[in-house]
Amino acid sequence: MRRIITLLLFLSLFFGFSQTKELDSLSIALGFETNDSLKVDTSLKIIGLLYDRKDYDRATQYIKLSDKLSSDINYEKGIAKITYYKALIYAIKNDYINAMDGYTKAKALFNKLNDTLNVAKVNNSIGLIEMERGNFSKGLQYSLSAIRELERRGLSHELRSAYASLGETYYKLNDVTKAIEYNTKALDIQEQLNDSIGVSNSSLLLAKLYSKSKEHRKAIEYYEKVLNSPKGKTDSIRSNILPKLGGQYLEFNDYESAAKHLIRGLTLNRKNNNENNLVTTLNNLGKLNLNQGRLRTAEQQLFEAGTIAKKLNNTDELLKYYGLMKVLDSTTRRFDRAFVWQRRYYSLKDSLDKTNFQPVSKPPIVTTKDLSLNFDRAETKSQALDNTTLNIDEEDKLKKFKLFFYILLGVLAIVVVFLVLIYLKRNNSLKYTQELEEKNLKIQLQNEAFVEQTQHLENVNNVKDKLFSIVSHDLKDSLSSINGFIDLLRDGSLSREEFDNLIPELSENANNASLLLFNLLNWSKSQMQSLKPSPSLFDIQEVFEEKIKLVEQRLENKGIELIDHSLRDFAYADRSMVEIVIQNLLANALKFSRKGDTITVSNHISNGSCIISVADSGIGIPKHNLEKLFKSNTYSTMGTNNEKGTGLGLSICKELVELNSGKIWVESTINVGSTFYVQLPKTKPNGD
Repeated sequence: MRRIITLLLFLSLFFGFSQTKELDSLSIALGFETNDSLKVDTSLKIIGLLYDRKDYDRATQYIKLSDKLSSDINYEKGIAKITYYKALIYAIKNDYINAMDGYTKAKALFNKLNDTLNVAKVNNSIGLIEMERGNFSKGLQYSLSAIRELERRGLSHELRSAYASLGETYYKLNDVTKAIEYNTKALDIQEQLNDSIGVSNSSLLLAKLYSKSKEHRKAIEYYEKVLNSPKGKTDSIRSNILPKLGGQYLEFNDYESAAKHLIRGLTLNRKNNNENNLVTTLNNLGKLNLNQGRLRTAEQQLFEAGTIAKKLNNTDELLKYYGLMKVLDSTTRRFDRAFVWQRRYYSLKDSLDKTNFQPVSKPPIVTTKDLSLNFDRAETKSQALDNTTLNIDEEDKLKKFKLFFYILLGVLAIVVVFLVLIYLKRNNSLKYTQELEEKNLKIQLQNEAFVEQTQHLENVNNVKDKLFSIVSHDLKDSLSSINGFIDLLRDGSLSREEFDNLIPELSENANNASLLLFNLLNWSKSQMQSLKPSPSLFDIQEVFEEKIKLVEQRLENKGIELIDHSLRDFAYADRSMVEIVIQNLLANALKFSRKGDTITVSNHISNGSCIISVADSGIGIPKHNLEKLFKSNTYSTMGTNNEKGTGLGLSICKELVELNSGKIWVESTINVGSTFYVQLPKTKPNGD
């Protein structure tokens, strides 16, 4: 009777659902099968076909009938496979708990039957569901343990899903090498099975991976593969791929191919009003036109890209927009704006780095032992045993803990009372002692401050006396000489030719007096602590050009050649202060150079800084005098033509450079020459 009922049920399913030849054949065989175990086997084949075709409702109906029949006849093989199919459908419905329970039961049954193939399939399914839930380490362990058995059996369908999931998981774990390896394997099988959707998905992921690893030609190959696939004919895919493909061609300056794909992408995304892809297209087009010198067009496209990126809050494209605008304004010499873009770029980049920094599970290091199909069995048994022992031990520990807690509470109460009594007794004496120590410390600090201030005043007074004696002498000489020239000219004692010959000497005396007063003014301001920089972005080469013009006549008179190796580059500092520093360094180089010597000025970039150098092939500085340079007290020696100085120039230079967050130093060799270096920032220092 039971067999007749079962036959009628299966026949009803057959006449209600049979659609294909294979299903027809299996359904007819099922309807006329008399052996119960063979009925279950045939039903399992039908369930497999329906599951592959994603007809889960029909598959569930066969599962219910087959489950009852297998249980009635205690057919273990059928029970194991039906349990596995149940778990697969629970997984499709995102019922994680029932799916994992089914997988665990199915694996135990397959192990009992020594069915290693189905154990591998279960492991692969567990790996897939765990990786989908973000449990990458656990999922990888299960999938990798199944791979060897699936590869040995050549099961393409199972390997296809296993390879694809492993490739995607390694991509999320940022293991580019492993991700490329498994996505390539998945792609090979997908092509064999004519899985066009799988081919497109794997090719797209491989393109992203090769782009990330800077293998742009490989990235282009796989982007093209997606475009040439059936899926790639749709507008949604093409509008996404074309801007990225154009960007890859830009990476090795294939402007013609880049333009072709970007223009097609622009047309498609404007037509569909797809702003997410449009912002990528516009940024890449802006970069293309910037590289080809079409600056006005580039600026228009980048402006639109920035507007859309801000609207969509697309931080990746907004970061790219800031970087391109910095390059554009640097190219057009709008350094103030370039500095603003640079500051926004690094501010957003730092914010994204902090936001995106999330600890991701590292890929597990899997040994040969760990690749066994039942690597989790020992762990499960050990865990169960530990849980039983833990319950017994916890009760004993709880009793001991209560007793210990009450004893500790009593001791603590006694100690607290004792400490309170001691505190009350000693509080007055401690308070008095503390007040006395504070008064003594205050007096000591006042004395130290007074001594330090007195010493500072003495040093300043000594420097002042020495300074004014030098200034009064040197300034008097320069002004007397100028007055003498003026008197001779006024009295008519000089002819026009004689006056023209004396003009260089008169100019040098005026320059000396001007530099002397310049240094004196800045020294006095620094002593009163009123020097405050007003930094801005400016071109170093322009400062060199201005200051070289001031010393051209003196260079010619002294027979010294000046070599200008300066480059157009910008620094972030107080321009007037930097001009004082360069003027002093040029005056020093001129002072200590002989006829036939050379002075070389140059600048270059190092670690994001601007480094200026003024080098001369003059008499050099002795080692014992090097440490005296840059000191606050005056130090001066005579020049090669007995030129005098105040000794303030280099100390003023050091103070002005440090006020602008820079450094100054010197390298010198006797009779070979000296080189003075100044390092200045190119951006606003952190914390300012």
